[in-house]
Amino acid sequence: MSGGWTPHVVVACVVERDGRFLLVEERIEGELRMNQPAGHWEQGETLVAGAIRETLEESGWDVEPTHVLGLYHYDPAELEYGFLRIAFVATALRERPGHPLDEGIERPVWLTRDEVAAAVALHRSPMVLRCIDDYLAGQRFPLSMLNHLNER
Repeated sequence: MSGGWTPHVVVACVVERDGRFLLVEERIEGELRMNQPAGHWEQGETLVAGAIRETLEESGWDVEPTHVLGLYHYDPAELEYGFLRIAFVATALRERPGHPLDEGIERPVWLTRDEVAAAVALHRSPMVLRCIDDYLAGQRFPLSMLNHLNER
């Protein structure tokens, strides 16, 4: 194993409302992909704050994380690095119409689990459907399992 491998740490939110899940359609190298609102955890923020920020930046929705859904590792074959996803269960609070979305994001969409599964060829990674299925299976961990010892 190479000593230079460093996974990218990302935060994501699984947001369910009336049987539909919040996803985003995004263009990656010109191709349409689907993902939960997710992105890189930034220095100086808590994991929860990062998940809230990324969800707003990618979907235009304010959310409140209520639980940790799980930790997910994925190494895409085409990349020299992998991803460690900290996924949260979050409640949709309010949409901010007209809020500017991150570059590459086409639009937020609310889809049922079956609609998400039918679009598996567009998923950014296998983490998309796995997170929804773990959510539907009732998997939840308390936010208190996260400890930021440098919090200000």
